[in-house]
Amino acid sequence: MGPLIPLGQIASGWDFVIALLIGIAFGFILEASGFSSSRNITGVFYGYNFVVLRVFLTAVVVAMIGLLYFNYMGWIDLNLIYVVPTYINSMVIGSVLMGLGFILGGFCPGTSYTGIAIGKIDAMVFTGGLFLGIFLFSELFPALESFYYGDSLGSATIEDVFGISNEKFSFIFVIIAIIVFYVTWLIEKRVRKTVNPYKFE
Repeated sequence: MGPLIPLGQIASGWDFVIALLIGIAFGFILEASGFSSSRNITGVFYGYNFVVLRVFLTAVVVAMIGLLYFNYMGWIDLNLIYVVPTYINSMVIGSVLMGLGFILGGFCPGTSYTGIAIGKIDAMVFTGGLFLGIFLFSELFPALESFYYGDSLGSATIEDVFGISNEKFSFIFVIIAIIVFYVTWLIEKRVRKTVNPYKFE
């Protein structure tokens, strides 16, 4: 029962090669999905392009159903999967800052590297700011540590907090995702009839 590849079956050093290949594949998928375009990313916030939102939702739905299926088949144990601890204070502030970064810069940390890979100058500037932010945060962390770890819920899941089984939540989430896909398609269809967001005078 999980991990899918037992420890010791991959020769030492090959794990880095596999990680590199997965990273290249992930970057290719990001670029093919339009994540290297700042217009596609900021389009979500301005209401004229929701491709990024749909790709995110698709990834979540596929991973969620895949894990449930693997667990059902006995290939992996969901109880053994590491769940990142939840810290309410830092996650709320961090999500707000992340959203502002999306709007102002047109990238997130991952997609900025995709932009760099195809030679985008704005992605290079964004990544420079990213490293500057990391440096400043690391320097200020001793003063922010108590706030950062405040309101800890531990490694909480939806099932733990709301008492909804994984299967029921997954079903509800899939329905919500389908509704979001349809509504965003209608919005894009209407926007394209009234204005061309890619045309600048």
